[in-house]
Amino acid sequence: MAAHWPQGNKRAGHSWFRVLDKMIAQDFLKTLFSVWAVIVIIIVSRKFIKILDKAIEGQISNDTLLSILGLKTITASISLLPAATFMALLMVLGRLYKDQEMSAIAAAGGGAGTLYRSVFITIFPLSLVTLGLSLYVSPWAEAKIQKTMNLDAQSSDIRSIAAGKFSEFSRGDLVFYVESVSADKTMNSVFVQDRRNNGLNIINAEHSHYQELPGGLYMVFQNGENIQGKPGTFNYTIEKFDEYAVRIEERAVSSYLSPDAIATDKLIQSKAPKDIAELEDRLDKPMGILLLSFLAVPLSRISPRGGVYGSMLLGFLTYFSYGNFSGVIRSWIIKGTVASWPGIFWVHLLLALVGLVLLTNWYGHRWLLAKIKTFLPK
Repeated sequence: MAAHWPQGNKRAGHSWFRVLDKMIAQDFLKTLFSVWAVIVIIIVSRKFIKILDKAIEGQISNDTLLSILGLKTITASISLLPAATFMALLMVLGRLYKDQEMSAIAAAGGGAGTLYRSVFITIFPLSLVTLGLSLYVSPWAEAKIQKTMNLDAQSSDIRSIAAGKFSEFSRGDLVFYVESVSADKTMNSVFVQDRRNNGLNIINAEHSHYQELPGGLYMVFQNGENIQGKPGTFNYTIEKFDEYAVRIEERAVSSYLSPDAIATDKLIQSKAPKDIAELEDRLDKPMGILLLSFLAVPLSRISPRGGVYGSMLLGFLTYFSYGNFSGVIRSWIIKGTVASWPGIFWVHLLLALVGLVLLTNWYGHRWLLAKIKTFLPK
């Protein structure tokens, strides 16, 4: 008499997106946003202190300070996305072990394949989004930052003029002194000494302000006198004026962009080791999300009794080892110590091997050999 076993997992109308998939996706996205926000705030706060130091020194104008901070937040968010994904996934899977939900999944016949399905339904689209952000948005933001800082550096000397302070330009041949500065940036009681034309030119004025005129940026003086002559002689000219303009020479700054600010299309065409290393670094972010997620599933099983944070310490060690090793490989590519290709992708191969070792520890070596045989030609 034949036995007919119920086939509950093949019932008609079964939804492709399962309850477990929805539960893990929702929990993962909430945790990812929280972890990602905390990490980005910490890193961006440290970078903001450095940017603020440059603003205090006059290298960055106050008008562009917030825009640079916003662009730095974009680049930091993209670069930290693999780390946040890895940590959030370990927390979500650890929570499943703590609440005994993993036992229920195993009792229902779910194993590593079930978990990988639920995880990668969310991880794979996330890696595609990260690929676009890393290849196009991040270099655009970095280029915008560097161009803005270069433009600010050209006029950094001008912003160094402050009330009650002598400010030097043109290697000390042009000296300004301002008694006070009003809210509309009008300078009051201004003194200027100019030695740029093999002579001496002294200006005293009641007010002055900056103005863009044909030929460059000028400082326009109002209601004052101009004393011109040559030191060592008695031939000086004193003139009264209602308005007088002096050209301010802007500092020459290189327009060089670092590799992380170069467009991806140009990196693909370049054969320079530093450009190839930068291109591989951009591809490393989405690949890192996929491989770290592959590693997180068996890694979270190592310390199930530890609950949510059972594998976090091991996760931190794994990610920092991965990040440091990637940085070392990148420096070797730039120096020519290792070949440009596969280059940094050796690290990805190492992560995949570690994941396979953990899965073998989970299911045994016979399971691994059986899986390998399925891919071999018969």
